[in-house]
Amino acid sequence: MRWAPPLKDAGCAALVALTLAFPLIGFQTSDAGVGFTTRFAWVGVAAVVVFVGRLLLGFAPQRFRLHQRGVRSTAVSDGKFVKLAAAALIVFAVLLPVTPLASRRSIDLATLALIYVILGWGLNVVVGLAGLLDLGYVAFYAVGAYSFALAAQWYHLSFWEMLPLSGMTAAMAGILLGIPVLRLRGDYLAIVTLGFGEIVRIVLNNWTAVTGGPNGVGDIPRPTVFGMPIASGAPVGVTTFNQFVGIAYDPMQRLIWLYYVALAVALAINWYSLHIRRLPVGRAWEAMREDEIACRALGLNPTTIKLSAFATGAMTGGFAGVLFAARAGFVSPESFNFQESATVLSIVVLGGMGSQLGVALAAVILATLPEFGREFAQYRMLIFGAAMVAIMIWRPRGIFTVRAPSVRLDRP
Repeated sequence: MRWAPPLKDAGCAALVALTLAFPLIGFQTSDAGVGFTTRFAWVGVAAVVVFVGRLLLGFAPQRFRLHQRGVRSTAVSDGKFVKLAAAALIVFAVLLPVTPLASRRSIDLATLALIYVILGWGLNVVVGLAGLLDLGYVAFYAVGAYSFALAAQWYHLSFWEMLPLSGMTAAMAGILLGIPVLRLRGDYLAIVTLGFGEIVRIVLNNWTAVTGGPNGVGDIPRPTVFGMPIASGAPVGVTTFNQFVGIAYDPMQRLIWLYYVALAVALAINWYSLHIRRLPVGRAWEAMREDEIACRALGLNPTTIKLSAFATGAMTGGFAGVLFAARAGFVSPESFNFQESATVLSIVVLGGMGSQLGVALAAVILATLPEFGREFAQYRMLIFGAAMVAIMIWRPRGIFTVRAPSVRLDRP
């Protein structure tokens, strides 16, 4: 009987993997040098790997219980696993440009995944920690991108000058949103934030004299290396990075540099998020998420708590917007529709609200899955919806449902 629950969960996971992998790998309109038998074999391999992995995960908690003495040992075991997984992901991310997987498409896709990781961590502060349902988070994403694009066009400011300034601009937008909705909670808060996101998109689309309207803003500069652009040539008096180090220009160099910049920003935001949760403001967010009335009874100010959560999450979204504008070189209102907000919210829910590692893994999955399913663009949302339903049935609280508490009181 001890084998029954893990086998049942592993069988369900393998069935879900088979259902999702078969349309992506088994059915293709063109062979592209790969026969149907080979593709079907890869589908079977994916199902077997998921089955074995889920079976091992099913027995891992029982092994921990045999050696635990109290709740603390389980939390320590989970903490060690999370730290090892996070370290492995960081090492893989740092070495990705020098691995055989490195290509123009893979580096650009990895940069996009990092942008979604940053967006997920920003919304995780508002939804996962503070418990405020925000459906208009894409508005702060747009504020960061457009502030960088317009400042570069009008005042010729660089990426490094606008990265902190765009974050501050988005934080002020978060405060402006937070002030009118301080008394709202639940569904009413979600409706107001959804309206705020649509208002920002409509303003960007109709204020043609400033934002360019549907035509957008182009010629956005890429991040430089100590003020030196990575380019094949430059105006008189400007030294490029390639001329300074004496190497030939390759377009891949700009992609790799932007990827490392996005990785550095993501790691800095992760460090900041992990540390702010241990501060009084982070504990106040989690307390308000659990019970706002109890927070008032304890003397905490919900107004300050909500405004700080909105400002912190919006600032992170502004950073992601700057990276998006630098990656694309062009911004338009169509890039900041409600679907982006829904995707980021799905990342937080799928990864597990409050879990940094879970949000990062969910962001990588949701950012890369559409790229691998380009042959089935018409079925992409169907597959995405089926995957979300399967995850909600299998793990309703997200990929990582257990996280170490911010404060632990040990027994004497």
